[in-house]
Amino acid sequence: MTFIFGCLIVIGCVLGGYVLSHGHLVALWQPFELLIIGGAAFGAFIISNSFHTIKLVFSGIPRVIVGSKFNKELYMDLLSLMYDIFDKSRKQGVMSIEADVDEPNQSEIFSRYPAVLKMVPLTEFITDYLRIISTGNMAPHELEGLMDLEIETRSIELEEPAHAVHKVADALPGFGIVAAVLGIVITMQSLGGPIEEIGVHVAAALVGTFLGILLAYGFVGPLSYAMENMAHSEVKAYECVKVSILATMTGLAPQMAVEFGRKALFYDDRPNFQELNDHVKSR
Repeated sequence: MTFIFGCLIVIGCVLGGYVLSHGHLVALWQPFELLIIGGAAFGAFIISNSFHTIKLVFSGIPRVIVGSKFNKELYMDLLSLMYDIFDKSRKQGVMSIEADVDEPNQSEIFSRYPAVLKMVPLTEFITDYLRIISTGNMAPHELEGLMDLEIETRSIELEEPAHAVHKVADALPGFGIVAAVLGIVITMQSLGGPIEEIGVHVAAALVGTFLGILLAYGFVGPLSYAMENMAHSEVKAYECVKVSILATMTGLAPQMAVEFGRKALFYDDRPNFQELNDHVKSR
């Protein structure tokens, strides 16, 4: 919701300042300028991105509006899940978690944390590396290298929609100039006519430049940064799992292993020690 609130502030301040300076809002209503700028930007966006990226962008916009699901509550569930898995493995042996890893949807442990289970890529990340631990003799540093490679790849995938939107933001001022130039061309065709008509055409051309810059820096650019921040929040979940798994591989107790994972989180979304401890005991 902060995205909508921010957009309202941008609109309110820009248009409010314009009206208070004795401007007329009707002069800013130039639908054909919007068609030129918006249509050209959308066409360039389609040309420069794959269908997969386009789909990710449009599915990501609603998440920006409602907020990221990767928040303190999800992180506490994630750490509690890791604790339960480590605790079962420590008490009953590594092979005891094989059924949980192979069928997480049927697992009693995973079923306690439906919010995590809905994050399919994250769940697969967890189960893949727990499976490697339970079936192989890979050294911790070897597993860490593999995890880093996958997290880096995942990070690139998650940031791709944000980069695509940011490129549109970079292009919008240019398309605003295109609309302005076309408006000047129309103005030149009206030379010799009534001065009022020439003034209207010049105003329309200037509005094209105004819209291109406003859309770029007031809306589309901030949208790209919001999407990038969401990607960073999700990547933190993978890093949290990585640190926790590596810690338990070195022989640390489950409580200490998830403490290592907790430290990998951003401070604002990181539960404190007591919050996590209470959450683990309540499950």
